[in-house]
Amino acid sequence: MAVEMRPSQALRLLHEFSLAQVHDDAPDLSTRQLAILLCVYLESPPHTVRGLAARLGVTKPVITRALDTMGELGFVSRRRDEADKRNVIIQRTVEGALYLERLGDLVVATARNLPR
Repeated sequence: MAVEMRPSQALRLLHEFSLAQVHDDAPDLSTRQLAILLCVYLESPPHTVRGLAARLGVTKPVITRALDTMGELGFVSRRRDEADKRNVIIQRTVEGALYLERLGDLVVATARNLPR
């Protein structure tokens, strides 16, 4: 389903959504952290630190730092790949799925409340 929107409307949605996130009691994620989390949850697994770094065009330490924060929040977990001990597999969690479901609901609610 395509959504038609002018650039000014898209920016207004982003603005209102950002404000709603600030007012919400859920943890704030950086744009980079959110991009990583969305890759893990919306793209087919398996996900590795190396693969996410390539996907986002950043270094592995950048991904590791973001995963440290998201791991502390319970949004992802990590384990060594038994087949290749060099790889770290990123796994989804219930907490992460619930966070993104709530975030999706917030986007929808924000979009519905925008002036036409």
